[in-house]
Formats: sequence, structure tokens, C-alpha cells
Amino acid sequence: MHEDDKLLIVGAGHAGAELAVTARQLGWAGSIDLIGDEGVLPYQRPPLSKAYLHGAATLDALELRPASAYATARVHVHAGVRLLGIDRLAHTVHLDDGRTLAYTRLALCTGGRPRPLSLPGLPVGARPRNLHYLRTLADADAIRAGMAEGVRVVVVGGGYVGLELAASARKFGAEVTVLEALPRVLARVTGAEVAAFYEAVHREAGVQLRTGFIVARAELADDGAIAALIGASGERIATDIVVAGIGMLPNVELAEAAGLEVDGGIVVDELSRTSDPDIVAAGDCTVHHSALYGRRIRLESVPNALEQARAAASLLCGKPKPNRAVPWFWSDQYELKLQMVGLSQGHDDCVLRGDPASRRFIAFYLKAGVVIAADAVGRPADFMIAKRLVAAGLPVDAARLADDAVPLKDLLPAAAASAPVLAPVLAPVPATAAATVAQSG
Repeated sequence: MHEDDKLLIVGAGHAGAELAVTARQLGWAGSIDLIGDEGVLPYQRPPLSKAYLHGAATLDALELRPASAYATARVHVHAGVRLLGIDRLAHTVHLDDGRTLAYTRLALCTGGRPRPLSLPGLPVGARPRNLHYLRTLADADAIRAGMAEGVRVVVVGGGYVGLELAASARKFGAEVTVLEALPRVLARVTGAEVAAFYEAVHREAGVQLRTGFIVARAELADDGAIAALIGASGERIATDIVVAGIGMLPNVELAEAAGLEVDGGIVVDELSRTSDPDIVAAGDCTVHHSALYGRRIRLESVPNALEQARAAASLLCGKPKPNRAVPWFWSDQYELKLQMVGLSQGHDDCVLRGDPASRRFIAFYLKAGVVIAADAVGRPADFMIAKRLVAAGLPVDAARLADDAVPLKDLLPAAAASAPVLAPVLAPVPATAAATVAQSG
């Protein structure tokens, strides 16, 4: 590393901000420039659907770091600037304000964008004023501006963001309906037991949950706003506000145009290296091979963004520390704290520890007797041990796992003594089929 080296980071979210500061802490001697397309300092995104949306957190509370921290780390933040293209041969990038910046090493932390709602009846190339997505601070502000008691809010999509938004809207006294096309909510990210628990929680809070509901078209009012969503059966759901939470698309187009390997995300290794040795990538825009699950995965989570950013910084500073963290996530809905570790897809058994009726329980997902994931509601201590169980990849006694009288930590030495570390617990899938896990935190 030399003082004339230039580290250019594109994307000022969790990954980009963490990479910038960590690189300086680890000894990067040259310049560090952080480019973000929003006109504010990097901020936390998870509270947008939770505390910030219902007014319990301010913008100042959302900032990842104050301006002074970037100044101290000698990080130059370029706010409100968008990347237009990458010239790998010239080691430059082109920005929408007309500038061309040179780099020695480039980091792509470009995140993603909401998957757009496409329905018959919606205008082509324009968005009705009452159709919203939730990804940015501006999105949250626009949604919050329309919230009030009695306002009819329809959320399309029963994933974590959709359910968090529903919970926040109920705090305003809004009339909330959640439309989910699949037979249950959270179908892509958790098991049936946890999904049933959250369906009951939301119904008790007054949310109208409609699972198996296919939205066939939109009905517009005279002013162009969405007046109702029409189901495949012809049922009409009247609305004042529509929020679509139907997934995220990774921002990979510029990386792909530059010739980097892309497979459902920018392909990186455990040190966040891309197919170009001078370019790293981190966060929601990336896909990587998981040794634990034996396949490529793309994770939409803050912990993954931070771990990948730290791995990238360690590589850039000549102190490589591979990212081998077990995936984990969280979600806040009403007064409930849900903490998740691992990926439950492909499990063949679910073991409950505690009673969901008490609102304090943990669901363990097993594959061939091995804990591959866990969802903990109101049990933070158990969650910490669950992280170790998932990381171990060893068989456990399901009966003891379910027995609250058996200290959960006692299963760790028992598991370690019973068998050597197993091969990946899920059958590998072809390298071209990257699995996406969209979570909240």
C-alpha cells in the first residue's frame, strides 16, 4: 500500500460505509472516496420499516456514523452522485455529474432496488402517486406522510418487510390488509410453525391477512391513483395507499457491463474478491459460495454486508481474514424481537423449544438430524447458542433439543462428541443457480 493508492467505494450503505472506515483502521494509506446516490450520509435501513416509519426514531438516530467520523478516517463522502460506468482497463469510473475518477482498487457495494409491481391497469412508465416501495429514506418519508388513523393501507407481499410495515401502519391506526400470493406468509424464509405464529399475531393486532391471494389487476381512480386491487376471483380490495414488498433486485448491471462475473449477483469469494483482482464487492448485490450449505447464495442482510465489507478491507490492506460467518438476521414486529440464524430451506424436521403461545420460543430446523437454522422469538440467550449449533454442523438429539429443562448449551459438547464435522448439510445445486435469502435485518 502506498499513499498515492486510491480506494473508490461505490455505494454508501452499510457495506460501503463499513468498508471505508475499516480499511482506514487496518492501514490503508491512500485516499478513500465513498460514493452514494442519496443526498445524505450513510444510514441504517432496517429501521425504515420499523422505528423510523412509525416515528420512534429520527434521521439523526439512523446515521451509521456522524460526519466527524468520516473526517477523522479521511474518507471523502460524495453524496447524491450516481455511477454511470466502469472502465476496468483505464481503472476509472464515470459519474453522472460529469466527473471521471481513477482508482487503484474499486469496491462495489451497490445494494439493490425493490422489485417493481407489474399489473394490468397500471400505467406504463409511470407510478401512481399512492403506490410505494420501501428501500430508502425518501421511500419511508413518502409512506409516513400518508399514514393516519383509518387510512386504508394494502401491502402486497407477506415477507418480513411487508409484515414489519403492516405492524408500523397499525400503530397509526391504519386499516391494513396484507395480500400474499403463497399459501402462508414468510413462505420463502421460515418454516410453517413460525409463519403460523406471526399470522396469529398480526390478525390479533387487527391486520387483515389474505394468503393465497393473487392480485390480477389494478383499478385506477380518475386522478390516476390506485383505487383498488382486484383479485383473480374478482374480489375488490379498496385502498388509499399501496406498498409493494415483493422482493429486491440486486444492482449488478454496471458490473455485468464491465465484464465481471455475475450469477444472480456479483460473484465474490470469502475475501469479497470479484473476478477482477482489483475489484471487490460486498452486500446485497453479491453472491458467494457457502461452504456450510454447499451452494451459492445471495443474502439480503446487514450482518452479511458488514462481514463482507470487513473481509474486503482485510484483503485490501494485506491482512486477509476470510468471511466464514453463519448467516443471521432479525425482524421487529410490534413488541416482538425475532432473531434468525442459518437458512431453513430443505429442512426435514422442525423442533420447537418453548410454547409459541407464550411468545417466547425457538424453532430449530433440522436436516438429517443436523441443526441448519433456527428462529428465536424473545429468546436472545438461546439464539446465541443456536448460532453455535448451526455453525458446528453436527447432529443433535431432537428430544433434548425440545426439552426446556435441558440447558441448550449442554447440547454443544454432546454434539461435538458424537460425530466428526459433516459434509454440507444440503445437497449442492448447480453453480449457476444462486439461492436468494431475503431477510430484514
